[in-house]
Amino acid sequence: MPNYRRAKLPGGTYFLTQVTHERQPWLLGKIGREALRTAIVQVRQKYPFTIDAFVLLPEHFHCLWTLPEGDSDFSTRLR
Repeated sequence: MPNYRRAKLPGGTYFLTQVTHERQPWLLGKIGREALRTAIVQVRQKYPFTIDAFVLLPEHFHCLWTLPEGDSDFSTRLR
């Protein structure tokens, strides 16, 4: 696994991008959007964060998330 160097600031705001498998445009459809929305709700219940901005495109999304004070674990939320 690569050893990425990332800044981790507890309670920080992070710019994140997530791409669909093989860049398939499944986020265009209602089922894909609803699946993503459901996943985000479930993750936020277990690992709280604030969504400051969100841009949804057919095969990826960009977002700004702010984590709670003392928390810098953004990567668990993206799994």
